[in-house]
Amino acid sequence: MAEIIVVTSGKGGVGKTTSSASIACGLAKAGKKTVVIDFDVGLRNLDLIMGCERRVVYDFVNVVHGEASLKQALIKDKRLDNLFVLAASQTRDKDALTKEGVGKVLNDLQAEGFDYILCDSPAGIEKGAFLAMYFADRAVVVVNPEVSSVRDSDRILGLLASKTKKAEAGERIVEHLLLTRYNPARVEKGEMLSIADVQEILGLSVVGVIPESPEVLQSSNSGNPVILDEESQAGQAYTDAVARILGEDRPMRFTTVEKKGFFSKMFGG
Repeated sequence: MAEIIVVTSGKGGVGKTTSSASIACGLAKAGKKTVVIDFDVGLRNLDLIMGCERRVVYDFVNVVHGEASLKQALIKDKRLDNLFVLAASQTRDKDALTKEGVGKVLNDLQAEGFDYILCDSPAGIEKGAFLAMYFADRAVVVVNPEVSSVRDSDRILGLLASKTKKAEAGERIVEHLLLTRYNPARVEKGEMLSIADVQEILGLSVVGVIPESPEVLQSSNSGNPVILDEESQAGQAYTDAVARILGEDRPMRFTTVEKKGFFSKMFGG
């Protein structure tokens, strides 16, 4: 039975689709048959970050409305054999998705033997975001270490606890916080919330801390999720986060300012 994970956030621009792409790649690299679905109908960015935008013929809305089969719409990743993408439509609006239609697609994907179904949610609390989280077993809430992002994420946690299929059954979705664009030097200066601050405000532990890094944007622009860049700190941090999602215990890296040694101070290294 596939586990359904929603990747969500209270506000836009926090790195949610970037995180969806990297988590999906990480799960596939770990040997899990994975599909990632773009719920952001009308915008459609996931296929760009995954590097498959030119291969989109049929999309999620086509499948929901019976205009194409899953096999026609699923795009197989060129790098990882067990990774698939279901793109959003650029020409429809959010009302094109229905609870019944989304539920049927997710059931059909489970019948195809997937281990993980990732739902890349639009930001906020409108219909697309509600449908992305409704069927979820787990949620990865993407947060920047700033007050507005944390406050908006608190609202999302409230919806996850009350407006999902599990909530209706008196159960609880497993929730993870993923902290993105973290800069330890700015935290030390008091310009950014610390990991402990965010955990205390939201009452959840952090499953991953992704450092602020130019490689993230470069990777997204080139259609190669940053987790595939094993030399970058951000890629390594996403790999650690995926390992924790899979139940592995790993220490947090890249969360403190690197202290310069004596020679570095002397010679400006």
